[in-house]
Amino acid sequence: MTSTELPATPPAPVSKIEVHIDVMCPFAYQTSRWLRNVRDELGIEIDWRAFSLEEVNRAEGKKHPWERPWSYGWSLLRIMMWLRRSDADASDRFYERCGRALHVEARKPHEPEVCRELMGEVGIDPAELDRAIADPTTNDEVRADHQRVLAAGGFGVPTLFLADQCLFGPVLVDPPAGAAAVRLWRAVEAWAEFPHLYELQRPKSVADHAVILDSLQPYLRGRDWKSVNRGEVIELNPHPS
Repeated sequence: MTSTELPATPPAPVSKIEVHIDVMCPFAYQTSRWLRNVRDELGIEIDWRAFSLEEVNRAEGKKHPWERPWSYGWSLLRIMMWLRRSDADASDRFYERCGRALHVEARKPHEPEVCRELMGEVGIDPAELDRAIADPTTNDEVRADHQRVLAAGGFGVPTLFLADQCLFGPVLVDPPAGAAAVRLWRAVEAWAEFPHLYELQRPKSVADHAVILDSLQPYLRGRDWKSVNRGEVIELNPHPS
């Protein structure tokens, strides 16, 4: 369908959304907070799916994350996929708790013992971590989700699938709640109506960069790696003066 053939009336509201995330990504975490607010307001169904920033930003010659016995975000995605097989709510609780631990509390869910503690805190048997990592097919599930995003032209997280539409974002640091969350959701639904609307971006001022850096402080204290964005290493001072 071309832009001149769009229907006269908007499509029906979206009731289900598939959201590809990496537990390590602070921006995906903020988007997840917003989407949980939308779920509370509208009752939409959220299906959390995987995408690996470790893999997409892997340096040539380095091991793939699935070639390591434990690999930060990749391993957390394997656990999330394992839980999702039998209990989508447990997978949801796992992502929320690990995300909050890293991006709010500056804890380290990517360390197995910390991850086990967090699982116990939300009613998940910590032994599920070992079961997930012992099952090689969890690697296959994460890889399949990752490739789905790449095949659609995606490159990072959060990536949303609304029916046949693939969208990157929204990228934010102060997710709205309540009625404001619904207004943003309606804007995303409207965007998805136009298949040839590719980009709308707000330039970042010096003040914007300061707000973003401040919001990243827990993540910067909790991470044990350098952030990479499309091959570029991003050095951020975790203790700005």
